[in-house]
Amino acid sequence: MKLAVIGTGYVGLVSGACLADFGHDVTCVECDELRLASITRGEMPFFEPGLAEMVERHSASGRLAFSRDLAAGVADAQVILLAVGTPASSTGEADLSQVTSAVSQIAPHLSAGCVIATKSTVPVGTGALIRELLAASTDIDVDVVSNPEFLREGSAITDFMRPDRVVIGTSSERAAGTMRELYRPLYLIETPMIFTTVESAEMIKYASNAFLAVKISFINEVANLCECTGADVHVVAKAMGLDKRIGSKFLHPGPGYGGSCFPKDTRALAALGVRHQVALDVVEAAITANNRQRDLAVERIARMTDGIAGSTVAVLGLAFKPNTSDIRESPAWYICEALAARGARIRAFDPVAMADARRSVAPELRERIHFASGAADAATGADVLVIATEWNEFRNLDLPKLRGLMRRAVIVDVRNVLDPERTRLAGFTYVSTGRTSVGAAQPATFAPAEAAVGA
Repeated sequence: MKLAVIGTGYVGLVSGACLADFGHDVTCVECDELRLASITRGEMPFFEPGLAEMVERHSASGRLAFSRDLAAGVADAQVILLAVGTPASSTGEADLSQVTSAVSQIAPHLSAGCVIATKSTVPVGTGALIRELLAASTDIDVDVVSNPEFLREGSAITDFMRPDRVVIGTSSERAAGTMRELYRPLYLIETPMIFTTVESAEMIKYASNAFLAVKISFINEVANLCECTGADVHVVAKAMGLDKRIGSKFLHPGPGYGGSCFPKDTRALAALGVRHQVALDVVEAAITANNRQRDLAVERIARMTDGIAGSTVAVLGLAFKPNTSDIRESPAWYICEALAARGARIRAFDPVAMADARRSVAPELRERIHFASGAADAATGADVLVIATEWNEFRNLDLPKLRGLMRRAVIVDVRNVLDPERTRLAGFTYVSTGRTSVGAAQPATFAPAEAAVGA
């Protein structure tokens, strides 16, 4: 099939590359010249394991092309995937200006019988809006489909190639047949295909993300209670997860959810509830709890210093989760900025998110945030070391070495990456989330103040 993907953000680029891997001819259309030039040079605009290799392979095979020419890109396309941004507006609702602009621009160039499928996360009613825009712009007979994505950053290619389900919202048998052909390779592995209305498909995406966000906020609140009662949240979560009605996923305590989906989608769903005068108290509470959890992490760190102003804090991890460079609404990055704003000197390191973080530093905080070359460099002269993202390489830190580099032997592990006993035996005071804090096995030594390295 001949396909066009409008937008080369996270969803568009991953979807285009994977559909080319299915054997389709895909043209990804991007209006940003710098981004387009970067991709055609083989430089991905974000980190995603395996994506660069897949893009290179299918660009060379001719099945994947990139263009700035919207008219040429959609000409004769049987399926056009809308994968443009839908950022949150000031009210929390999804801003659909990029969607409506793309639809208006492609309308004069559509082929009869083609399918326009929304991959972007859009509120219920967007499909109807697209149909109205098309009716006002063209007499061509086309179908509008909702085909939401469920890609996890860090494992997006696997999620696309072996998804839990594919959701297709359409009332047209013709469009349903086209979408079955689009995803034919997934039939071979018996992937569940959910065919429903456009409105239900649009709601499925929001409801799914909001439920996971609620689950994260719930276990974080349980973790906070565990700290006060002497319970261990990991034991509690494991026992909960063995109940098949609950499941073990998304029961990992930490400083809250982040990234491009959960924060935006929960706010958008809550705003949709307000528009329709339907109370979504559970979703609203999850948003409130998540914001509070980030601040609790900051306070937990601040308590472990002699005074946050003037202290040096090493932060390991900046991305909102491992295996991605995405720092959008990242709790780790929030912690850095919040501590720096209170006068701390930050020495930060992340395996892949450093470039994105550098571009995001507020001008007033630049002198207080230093980007280190590694964990050891970050820890040098630090009063406290914070593990803020659960990268695997942080699970095997050389703790005795780090202790010798730090001014004070204190670790605040907001992701519960390290083993408490191993950390205690290495001489650290260890504070985690939802577990009892442990003191060092031996008195923490304090190096002279001159040894501290400022930002």
